[in-house]
Amino acid sequence: MATLPIDTSKYTAIICAVPPTPRVANRETGQLRVDRDTGRTVYQVGLCLMSGGSADVVNVSVAGEPTGLQLGMPVQVRDLVATPWENEGRHGIAFRASEIRALAAQPSSGAAANKGA
Repeated sequence: MATLPIDTSKYTAIICAVPPTPRVANRETGQLRVDRDTGRTVYQVGLCLMSGGSADVVNVSVAGEPTGLQLGMPVQVRDLVATPWENEGRHGIAFRASEIRALAAQPSSGAAANKGA
């Protein structure tokens, strides 16, 4: 199937809606999903993608645990792609990124003014 790149610069904000959790490959054994290329555990993060007056929440897979992500935190997503899939009559779109990281909090103008006082 085709992998479709997503231009994240078109979103007004990307927010962590669900903190990272490891993906399970086998529910019976509890075995975690591992990235074929890196051997790192695959994590899933719920992201709220906001553009104009609309917002969508999507689950994004990433190899390795993204650190420091918390609910409601703005994030930066690198190399986001969507891959349509179909399996035994079911279908959907899988989202994957090479990296998801927290954006540094910007000091408010009031905080910057108080710092110099």
